[in-house]
Amino acid sequence: MRLRINYQDYPYPTPTKQAKHRYRTYPLMCAFTVLLSTMNPIEKFEEWYQAELEVSSVRIPSACCLSSIGQDGYPNARFVSLKEVVDGEFVITGPLNSRKGVELLANPKASLVFWWPETGRQIRIQGTALPLDTKRADQYFKGRNRDSQIVSLISQQGHEISDPAVLTEELQKRKSEEQSTPVRRPTEWSGFSIKPLRIEFMEFNENRLHGRELFSREGDHWNRVFLQP
Repeated sequence: MRLRINYQDYPYPTPTKQAKHRYRTYPLMCAFTVLLSTMNPIEKFEEWYQAELEVSSVRIPSACCLSSIGQDGYPNARFVSLKEVVDGEFVITGPLNSRKGVELLANPKASLVFWWPETGRQIRIQGTALPLDTKRADQYFKGRNRDSQIVSLISQQGHEISDPAVLTEELQKRKSEEQSTPVRRPTEWSGFSIKPLRIEFMEFNENRLHGRELFSREGDHWNRVFLQP
């Protein structure tokens, strides 16, 4: 299964209709209203993502919060854009010598959180981050626009700089010099494929009895339980 993320297809979508939610009521669970779903959380993720696209006014609905474990033991979180879902794994990209890259290489335990306000849904993912191979890194880098490629080449993400204007000047210089020459991928620019161990889906209800489902991987299978709000 492959879920592709293409920003150019929907840069500024306009809400046209309400998302269609599917519910099932379980009286023995304190009358919680939980979502009718399959036992495949990857398929469910794709369904929820497509539902958000139909009504979202957010420029980048694939934005998510990536958390890693810092070298000082404290968690670090930042927003990144999901590139795609391939074979059940969630792909993100960026410099390996950035803080997130260094932290994930040292400790591959990672989490992703998606919050989709139009459909009132949240997805939390915990898993193991594996570095991309060279071929895949090249493919993702080629898919970036030229300015982004040049910035990746001249900037050391997250490192200190005495004068930010230096990078602005360097960007303009490189743009004029390399108009017809492909921008090479810096060796430190790559990404990670996050293999999920747990995926929690949450849909908000006005009565505060939010529907929550937790999928946990056990070997090649997924186990599902319902959680109280």
